[in-house]
Amino acid sequence: MATTALTPAATTYRTGLYEWLTTTDHKKIGIMYLVNSFTFFLIGGLLALAVRAELAQPGIQFFKEETYNQLFTMHASLMLFLFIIPILAGFGNYVVPLMIGAPDMAFPRINALSFWMLPLAGILMSSGFLVTGGTAAAGWTSYSPLAQEKYSGMGTDLWILAVTLVGTSSILGAVNFLVTIFKMRAPGMTMFRLPILVWTVLVTSVLVLMATPVLTSGLIMLFIDRNYGGHFFDPATGGNAILWQNVFWFYSHPAVYIMILPAMGIISEVLPVFSRKPLFGYKAFIFATSGIGALGFSVWAHHMFTTGSVYLPFFSLMTFLIAVPTGVKMFNWIATLWRGQLTFSTPLIYALGFLSMFLIGGINGAFSASVPVDFALHDTYWVVAHIHYVLFGGSVFGVFAGIYYWFPKMFGRRLNETLGKVQFVIMFIGFNLTFFPMHVLGISGMPRRIADYSSTAGWNDLNLAATIGSFLIAVSVLPFLWNVFITLRSGEPAGDDPWQANTLEWATSSPPPPYNFDHLPEIRSERPLFDQRHATPAGTGH
Repeated sequence: MATTALTPAATTYRTGLYEWLTTTDHKKIGIMYLVNSFTFFLIGGLLALAVRAELAQPGIQFFKEETYNQLFTMHASLMLFLFIIPILAGFGNYVVPLMIGAPDMAFPRINALSFWMLPLAGILMSSGFLVTGGTAAAGWTSYSPLAQEKYSGMGTDLWILAVTLVGTSSILGAVNFLVTIFKMRAPGMTMFRLPILVWTVLVTSVLVLMATPVLTSGLIMLFIDRNYGGHFFDPATGGNAILWQNVFWFYSHPAVYIMILPAMGIISEVLPVFSRKPLFGYKAFIFATSGIGALGFSVWAHHMFTTGSVYLPFFSLMTFLIAVPTGVKMFNWIATLWRGQLTFSTPLIYALGFLSMFLIGGINGAFSASVPVDFALHDTYWVVAHIHYVLFGGSVFGVFAGIYYWFPKMFGRRLNETLGKVQFVIMFIGFNLTFFPMHVLGISGMPRRIADYSSTAGWNDLNLAATIGSFLIAVSVLPFLWNVFITLRSGEPAGDDPWQANTLEWATSSPPPPYNFDHLPEIRSERPLFDQRHATPAGTGH
């Protein structure tokens, strides 16, 4: 039987800006995810500086209370919906098909659609600053009745539409990831040979599919309340404000794991490479990741302890319980490092920063699982400290570990190590100077989301320290931007596998061709490149 093979050389590719705007190549889409998300990270960071500048000293310094409410609402909304969730999806887009030996995502055009919804959502959300009444000002949680039309202007409608777009993008992306992982793995790539990052993306995609439609339903109900006379959430018209909290947190607590699990996957790829050891407890790590995904749907009401409308013992117990699989992961990461041949390149340094900061964030979250403690700390700056230690000390440090690790694969050049370490030191100091004092502020009773405070409350010095730290974080971003600029212009060529890594993305050229692979090594474990490099005989395991 005669067959015809289409060789890569016979394929025609578009070039220039037109190619980037119309591409369905998962690698280009992944890079666009990263660039778009980092743009909103910079915008959200500027809003954070405005918030901290206002709180540096008692008194109204720069912004009226209404403007301040808009600033902190948009800071959190941009950082969560348009930075952390999409940038981790961007890593998944770029790396997952390469890691499983696939030529592309299962649905390339849907993949492109998922991306292009995000800049549109960002423009919609940010355009609230231009309309009468300003942008959304009810916090990223958008609690009713504060989010009702009586208290919030058109900016809240734009916020609802933007978050709905982000959610739709996430759902389409989750379907794409699941089909890609289940149906497009290379020969020999069984489920228990998948890299841990692929497993975390898989579990994250399940969380997205199960949780995001619930938030979307709530957003539609809120939009109907505001514009068409609905009465879902407004107590003044017979609605139930607690219903919004249940709907919102049923999404938004699993969303915490959507925002952290892929970062955990990144760290799980970095640590074995730079310790020259296999990941300790590979299967235990998979089960722990799955356990976090399952338990993530049983803890949402710990955000509602003080409402008096939830069963406190159950949700307290489940919140303590979900710390167990996370503790398994922490143990496995430390055991991977233990007695390893550590190479302190920038990706490993950021991974170590992740481990230390995420540990603090997890421990201070466990305190809040105790109902009496939560009653004392609820809606104070303790909660602000907790979420930032998890999502900045965790997710953002994980993101930078991933950028420094995969930048050579994406662009064929290594980021400058000295600049990377300078960035880490400044960011690490600035981060802790910003957010560690917030623990003390919370214990001292400082409420979150206030634009002013009494000069006699004893909070002046800690707030000033936090503000100085926030500007240090901003300074730390400058060497990173300069690093990317000079590396793209004249950086050190990386070669195909500069780290002597373990997974399949390093088996092709840097950057990879549009079709990803000319050939694949035999896959006998979760570390096929290690096996090939050391010629591990079949059946001998690791």
